[in-house]
Amino acid sequence: MNKKIDYLLVISVILLALFGLIMIYSASYIWSEYKFNTPYKFVRNQGIFFLIGLVIMYIVSKINYNLYYKYSKIILFSCIILLILVLIPGIGTIRNGSRSWFGIGSFGIQPSEFTKLALIIYTSRYLTNHKKLLPIMLITLIIFGIIMLQPDFGTGTIIVMTIFGILFINGMKISLIIKLGIIGILGVIGLVLVAPYRLSRILSFLDPWSDPLGSGFQIIQSLYAIGPGGLFGLGFGNSIQKHFYLPEPQTDFIFSIISEEFGFLGILIVASLFIILIYSGIKISLNIKDKFGKNLAFGITFGIAFQCLLNLMVVVGLIPVTGVTLPFLSYGGSSLLITMTSIGVLLNISRYTR
Repeated sequence: MNKKIDYLLVISVILLALFGLIMIYSASYIWSEYKFNTPYKFVRNQGIFFLIGLVIMYIVSKINYNLYYKYSKIILFSCIILLILVLIPGIGTIRNGSRSWFGIGSFGIQPSEFTKLALIIYTSRYLTNHKKLLPIMLITLIIFGIIMLQPDFGTGTIIVMTIFGILFINGMKISLIIKLGIIGILGVIGLVLVAPYRLSRILSFLDPWSDPLGSGFQIIQSLYAIGPGGLFGLGFGNSIQKHFYLPEPQTDFIFSIISEEFGFLGILIVASLFIILIYSGIKISLNIKDKFGKNLAFGITFGIAFQCLLNLMVVVGLIPVTGVTLPFLSYGGSSLLITMTSIGVLLNISRYTR
């Protein structure tokens, strides 16, 4: 056992989360003052979750990761039960059109976020002892279907792609990936036909200026924020788009405000911190001996990396709006808690690397 944890990973995570707090305040204080009569509503809530997340990350980093191997079925089953409970009116609450939250006062807990880590743990355990991929694919599809009942297409996509990433490094054939990709495209078409609002998102993605005050409004305002940033940005607190142009900029589109206020320099700093985080995670995965730890470290790292990529592609208009947050930076207590918990697991695995 290597008693030293990966301090480079710890530093990158803490810097990202602290910068996220700063940017959540900058992006939200106008909207927060208007809606709650205080400019500190969002940053205060996020700060509480950050402190809780730090404690959890530290505790989890001390827990032997092999314990999750033993209880992986219980962890996943518990998360599936929570996913079902949140769909029941009176138990789950609706926010932004999705019944995917348990309301606790002014706070909200999103069980689908915890399911991300639970399914990574279970998949890592299963692949340690089995070579057949179909059972994991079926479980992932069932969980995706439950999440789509909320509906939450963004989180469902992250879960599916993360599991497919783990399956790929465990020998999934390219031909099977292509076949599943075709089935996935057909499934997306079906989802669009069932919910017409998704079609409007796709059309606004193809040509946001066709409906600049409707479905294309958010992406247009995001591009207006990114464009003027230049090399050094407009300066901290000087964003124009957060003045009721870009809707709730502290959440999915916080990267737009970072680009506007800090320019290319801010983008470079954020990208560098994420690259350090991803590099550290991949290195841990490569240097751990046992297959369970290897898959677990890779799954956590790949999931964070894919979520980052998905969010940034939305912000710059490369794909339709999915409602996916930017890890550590966007406002969202559940997302921050589970991401820091995942980092805690990763840090514990790093103690056992060669």
